[in-house]
Amino acid sequence: MTLVPGDPLAHRALDSLLRAEASVRRRLSADLEREGLSATGFSVLVILTTAGGELELRVLRARLRTSKANATEVVTTLESRGLVHRRRLVSDRRAASVAITQRGGEIVDRLFPEHSHRVAQAFAVLDEAEKRSLASICRKLAA
Repeated sequence: MTLVPGDPLAHRALDSLLRAEASVRRRLSADLEREGLSATGFSVLVILTTAGGELELRVLRARLRTSKANATEVVTTLESRGLVHRRRLVSDRRAASVAITQRGGEIVDRLFPEHSHRVAQAFAVLDEAEKRSLASICRKLAA
């Protein structure tokens, strides 16, 4: 049987998108992994930092755009390392909040400047218009 894609250009675009994502992710996560952090774990710490240090788990999950199970797993790992603290809400015992610890904040302070530099380097091959266009295209695909 011969497989013929219905839209060959869409398949080429998908292949290019997946290769680019893997390449950028590899470049950005290497230093984080040396610290024992996943990209998602680091994102949790950054989100908590920019949110003032604490968020409800459901809000954190929405900002991460991840499943409840994945968010819970990442928070559990960070909590076991002493980087975040989870507690039940008094107003709703079914809900929890997640707060960054001092140690978690120190990691963000130490790693974020270099991480930000690596992000800039990864996208330096694109000019400003291409970055805007890429962001717009990715938002369309994510919708």
